[in-house]
Amino acid sequence: METALHDTARQLDAELREIDALPARLRHIAQAVPGRVAFSTSLGIEDQVVLAAIAAADADVDVFTLDTGRHFPETLETLDMSEARYGRQIRVVFPESDDVEQLVARDGIFGFRNSLEARRACCDVRKVRPLNRALQGASGWITGLRSGQATTRAEVPLASADTNLGLIKISPLGDWSLERIEAYADEHAVPRNPLHARGFPSIGCQPCTRAIEPGEDIRAGRWWWENAEHKECGLHSRPRAKGQAA
Repeated sequence: METALHDTARQLDAELREIDALPARLRHIAQAVPGRVAFSTSLGIEDQVVLAAIAAADADVDVFTLDTGRHFPETLETLDMSEARYGRQIRVVFPESDDVEQLVARDGIFGFRNSLEARRACCDVRKVRPLNRALQGASGWITGLRSGQATTRAEVPLASADTNLGLIKISPLGDWSLERIEAYADEHAVPRNPLHARGFPSIGCQPCTRAIEPGEDIRAGRWWWENAEHKECGLHSRPRAKGQAA
């Protein structure tokens, strides 16, 4: 089963590298991956560009976002703008209330700042578990990841096997630069989170995100009290299964 998943992912990766136009990539993904293909959007510029391409391709993709309960108001405004712009509903997935209540009772309302373990526990409850629920039964998972986004994302394949979830993880912007993404957003009037213009190139939960200073890494504002190599919430840094290629 795992071997077949890796083979399918490698083939899809090679096919996508032969396609330059982003809507054509999304159309190919929706057609090449059997079963439900889901796109998890954080509503940042990369994901907004992917959403625009999905709409342009009229691709059959289940679009959803994770509402952690701690988003900036501007992020929710971007969600509303995007639904109006593209005429499609974006499914909103929330954490389980019991999980959040138990987390806060144990660690406190800002307990995620006390230790790396506490922060990861918060991300697990508010992001990872809801993502796992949202992806249940899906064959493909589209993300807005791209190479060079951070030290933890030096190389991003266009398609890879996620053996933990049993699906193909697809990053159609994996080989795009930020400059190309911004140009696409300008050309196609893609709605943008207003925080991007205020020094927030990477936007997460409000208590865990600050604006960056000139010259800082674009993800320096995420969990700024931690070392750079720790700056992942767990959505894209799962342990590799035995035998899984890097």
